[in-house]
Amino acid sequence: MPSDMRDPLALEEQVCFALAVASRSVVAAYRAVLEPLGLTHPQYLVMLALWQHGEVGIKRLSELLHLDPGTLSPLVKRMEQLGLLERVRPPHDQRSLRIRLTAAGVDLKREALGVPAAMLERFGMSVKDLQEANALLHGIIDAAQAAAER
Repeated sequence: MPSDMRDPLALEEQVCFALAVASRSVVAAYRAVLEPLGLTHPQYLVMLALWQHGEVGIKRLSELLHLDPGTLSPLVKRMEQLGLLERVRPPHDQRSLRIRLTAAGVDLKREALGVPAAMLERFGMSVKDLQEANALLHGIIDAAQAAAER
């Protein structure tokens, strides 16, 4: 192999490795910011979805978060025990399960408004930098999901 050619099997050349480390690192950085809100990172993601979309069915919430319902169900149950949301069955369709925020869940949004700015500061990045990184990551997600569907 020529000396100017990178080793295609080198760990540091693998996008899967970089994404895995980045994911763990980002979640760890969020931990300190979310702890005063009483939220874990997965719970924060559920709250973000509900603050944005309002009451949703469990299937829709699963789609929004890219989590299978079996993973999401215990998370939602725990958050219900914390008083942040409630699971309801609409009277017209008892088989359906919907998730909605409680008053405490709605009120928590005010406290959470500081999370994005706190994360910008922790990462030492500009809004533009994070928007560009987010766009790139969403492109990778879309490409990976398309490849998985083939």
